[in-house]
Amino acid sequence: MTRTLHSTPTFQLRLALNRDVVIGPGKADLLDMIDQVGSISAAGRSLKMSYKKAWQLIETMNNHFSSPLVVTSAGGNERGGAHLTELGKQVLSHYRALEKQLSPDHNIEAQALLSLMATPSSH
Repeated sequence: MTRTLHSTPTFQLRLALNRDVVIGPGKADLLDMIDQVGSISAAGRSLKMSYKKAWQLIETMNNHFSSPLVVTSAGGNERGGAHLTELGKQVLSHYRALEKQLSPDHNIEAQALLSLMATPSSH
């Protein structure tokens, strides 16, 4: 078997409950983007995600925390939008901090695990 794709292994942090991923890399990126652009549709577009998919991810997150992480406001005469609640900002901050702690740049166990992997030429 010949491997043609060589990439750097990465760790991906996911918080799961039952069959739901409560928060993971994609959901964290969506929260970041909503925080930056103030819109679910614009955040979804920038992440190449449909509006429907973005809403599904938000609903999953909102349903698993004590209060919503993302709230929306109606458009009316002014443009509506979306923003992270204080809880949403806290969840995102804790998630990013955990990601950093698990990074091989900051974690000796992650470095050790990666060092045990086979090199592509050894297959």
